[in-house]
Amino acid sequence: MEKVMLITGASSGIGLATAHAASDAGYRLVLAARSRDKVESLASTLGGSERAIAVECDVTDPDSQKHMVAQALSAFGRIDVVFANAGVGGRPGGFTSADTDYWRHLILTNVYGAAVTVRLTADALKDACGHVVLTGSVAGRRTIAGSMYSVTKWAVTAIGYGLREELRGSGVRVTLIEPGLVDTPFFDDPKPEGLRAEDVANSVMYAISQPPSVDVHEVMVLPTPPVEE
Repeated sequence: MEKVMLITGASSGIGLATAHAASDAGYRLVLAARSRDKVESLASTLGGSERAIAVECDVTDPDSQKHMVAQALSAFGRIDVVFANAGVGGRPGGFTSADTDYWRHLILTNVYGAAVTVRLTADALKDACGHVVLTGSVAGRRTIAGSMYSVTKWAVTAIGYGLREELRGSGVRVTLIEPGLVDTPFFDDPKPEGLRAEDVANSVMYAISQPPSVDVHEVMVLPTPPVEE
């Protein structure tokens, strides 16, 4: 039976690259993002309604996520892999002068949104002995001065560790993908020194392609430092 993968934040960057890689691997796809036009175009590119469906979704809104899960199950009847990937980046200001309203948006998207995705897909994943993949970050493993974004990724790390223990013995596996700098639309300016989104997508595919006896807990992937001359 062909497996089904749900991806939040599927319209660009890591989510988009992972959608293409998963499609190439034979997955049917549920592509969720706030930008309906982008995910509809992507779903069409990846084979249309028989192979991929597009769902407009704001991960900070539980009702929107409930609709996403209902659409996935209605279309395909199962969910085997959930890639909780939707997220936003930080802004300058540190803990002493940053815009606190933006903090709310950052935390609701990166932490609350990921947790709600896990909560609402848990039953389907247990039924399928499926796999949860969370987009963490190297920023969630290292101290970065004044970074609320880093705080949110530390929290995603904690979600991964706590969820893995909660689901122990259920057959559901949990993987944290922790990239360093990635050259994606996440940033306003190009980051040619960073990883490509496809590099991170390859890490996702590696984790979910392992046999049931192998549980890949974490994949930290960073760009190779330039060769010194």
